[in-house]
Amino acid sequence: MQLVVGRIGRPHGVRGEVTVEVLTDDPELRFAVGASVTTDPADRGPLVVEGRRWHKGILLMSFAEVFGRDAAEELRGTMLVIDSADVAPSEDPDEFHDHQLIGLAVETVSGEPVGEVTDVLHHGQDLLVVRRRGQDEALIPFVKPLVPEVDLEGGRLVVDPPEGLL
Repeated sequence: MQLVVGRIGRPHGVRGEVTVEVLTDDPELRFAVGASVTTDPADRGPLVVEGRRWHKGILLMSFAEVFGRDAAEELRGTMLVIDSADVAPSEDPDEFHDHQLIGLAVETVSGEPVGEVTDVLHHGQDLLVVRRRGQDEALIPFVKPLVPEVDLEGGRLVVDPPEGLL
């Protein structure tokens, strides 16, 4: 499974630099000079990082394959991705990567099936998107009181929803 670690934005200057929206907690590792980065769509890459610098809080990058502003503009909207197998597990037992949660079966604390996690949204608070059988999707805040148990080995997570959430 691929994980998005960045999104290429607008060109910066005329030499082919681009702005990058950073979607990883370790940009220095993911975007190290000399690293080859896979892209989505795949036909735009892979791209080899030639340069990386921060400018007014924005990551600017240059790639060995990109020469000039026009070539940089063609990359706008390209996602920079890595294989989820390349992500080391967290040392914190209460921290999870999105790809670990997607696909888990969801059940209530009383064992009643709810559905399956199909996505994780990050909008100020992490939200689990749960597909329910024959019903609308449910958005469940990913906080300990509402999600008391995540069992990766068992392929499930347990929710304790307040009345009306589901």
